[in-house]
Amino acid sequence: MDQPSAHILFLDLATGACRREPLSPARRHADGGGRSLAGACFLAAQPDGAAGRFDAPATPVCLFPGGLAGYGLPGASFATLVGRSPHTGGVLTAAVPGGLGHGLARAGLAGLVLTGRAAQPNILVLDGRGARLIPAGALAGQGTRAVFAALAPWLGAVAVGPAGWSGSLLAMAVADGVHPVGRGGSGLLLAAKNLLAVVVTDGLAPHPAFVINPAKAGGTADSADVPELAGPADPAGPADAPGLAGVADPAGLAAARAAMLRLIDASPALAGPCGFGRFGPAALLDLTAGRRMLPTRHFRQTFFAQADQVSAPRLEALYAPRAVGCPGCPVPCRRVSATGAVLPDNDALSHLTALLGLADPHLAVAANTICLDLGLDPPGAAAALAFFAEVAGREPRPEMILDGLSALAREGAGATLSPLAVKGVALPGFDPRGAYGLALSLAVGTSGPDPWGGLCLAHELLRKPVATDRFTFAGKARAVFLGENVVAAAGAFGGCPYCTLAVGLEEWALAVAAVTGVPTCAGDLARLGERTVVRERLLNAQAGMDAAADQLPGLFFSQAGSSGDGINVAPLSRPDFLAARAGYYRLRGLTETGAPTDERASALELPCLR
Repeated sequence: MDQPSAHILFLDLATGACRREPLSPARRHADGGGRSLAGACFLAAQPDGAAGRFDAPATPVCLFPGGLAGYGLPGASFATLVGRSPHTGGVLTAAVPGGLGHGLARAGLAGLVLTGRAAQPNILVLDGRGARLIPAGALAGQGTRAVFAALAPWLGAVAVGPAGWSGSLLAMAVADGVHPVGRGGSGLLLAAKNLLAVVVTDGLAPHPAFVINPAKAGGTADSADVPELAGPADPAGPADAPGLAGVADPAGLAAARAAMLRLIDASPALAGPCGFGRFGPAALLDLTAGRRMLPTRHFRQTFFAQADQVSAPRLEALYAPRAVGCPGCPVPCRRVSATGAVLPDNDALSHLTALLGLADPHLAVAANTICLDLGLDPPGAAAALAFFAEVAGREPRPEMILDGLSALAREGAGATLSPLAVKGVALPGFDPRGAYGLALSLAVGTSGPDPWGGLCLAHELLRKPVATDRFTFAGKARAVFLGENVVAAAGAFGGCPYCTLAVGLEEWALAVAAVTGVPTCAGDLARLGERTVVRERLLNAQAGMDAAADQLPGLFFSQAGSSGDGINVAPLSRPDFLAARAGYYRLRGLTETGAPTDERASALELPCLR
């Protein structure tokens, strides 16, 4: 079946020049959308001499919906933000939850490529009729909650907080007011373009109807009188909304959707009584505590005796929050209290409590909410505060946390960062000494330590589909290689990383075939995932990154964790880690320095490294 093609929108923010290019069937087949297509367009749009400079006006920022976003598939509404990493000069790939991917797809956009820098802070508004830049005015520099509250109802939106405008390396974009957008400086990418927010509306209202509400544009990020979020405008919407390509096989798409839902419903981690659908991903804190892999006191320990005081069930009992999720997702993973406080996910909860040695659930919720308002990475900020206290030779105190977060947002690039990081990004809420496949995955992640990037948490922590020995590197190189391919392929189609715990490439292949009419199998998507990861490795190699970037901090090889309860948490063996990394490099088709070989690049139809 011939599909009406979506378009890629190229926008020069300095001049306002805008052009559309139709997404060819060949390009759609090769890269799908989302993470893969964004990476392809980012690579193609690189200007000469701009490698390594995230804030150069000519350096592109790509925002692409998943190739199946908007078709009503569960957990398939994500977009992907791709740009230069402010930490390394390599690639930064950030998943964008919420309704933005869905909204972009409904607007007929396969992607957005932004270049140039606007003369003043602007809000980019998109719908099926085109793009508009609206001066942000007094909203620039405000907290993200003030920004979202001041906007008209949206299908999806992403915004930058004060941390982005100050130039903080911990700056993080925020989607739909509640979702963190990746880690590693995503907020800086938009701020470098002088964009306060990117918003997709339904396009049904008259042109002037999109306005900034002047009554809600005041206040500051530190204001106690924070306006309520306006919220998305009917974010789910029909799968056959204007702007979406036709479906070659509607019955096949319905069957793929049903198969995905069955697998999600059968997943204890997602839909079980203690799963993400009940408590959000913070439910994992009980598991990491029980397995003695909960980062405690700036990773000096791996067991927190007060974990039960800050667990997800404890937060649920204290706040009775409502669940908030992405459009059409049966597992809403965010929790918002009646007062608008956003409960932390696992990484944020872990670091705002155990990493700091503080067992105060109210402080953790308040700190997480402030971080989102400031546009500040919560686990990264907590790690910075833990390191600052360690250097000062004192225990973190509750009274220093909230003021410390505001200081981190103001201090810009000069803010203190934790050295316990990979590619400049603080490690997440899982101690690598407690799961060796995870340790390898954290080290080789192309944009930094993503605990879901290699899917090792599935078999090492959750023990699904089968348990593996978490205290060995044997077999973990292949596990990381295969897991990265699955996650990258799902990201090409708008797939939520959490849902990859249940939904496999077979189900994604069914959906792709139903929409496009092109026979597709799991192997095809595995190759797409491999192509995506190798392209990102190519971008990193072009920026001068080598095997030294695929390394864990020395502490994990020299110090033991907190053994007990029959669990021995030993230091990682550096020789075994390096052997596993070498095995991963061989499987991935990389040289000893971590760069793609010409043979592997050519086999995947990628340019060779020059």
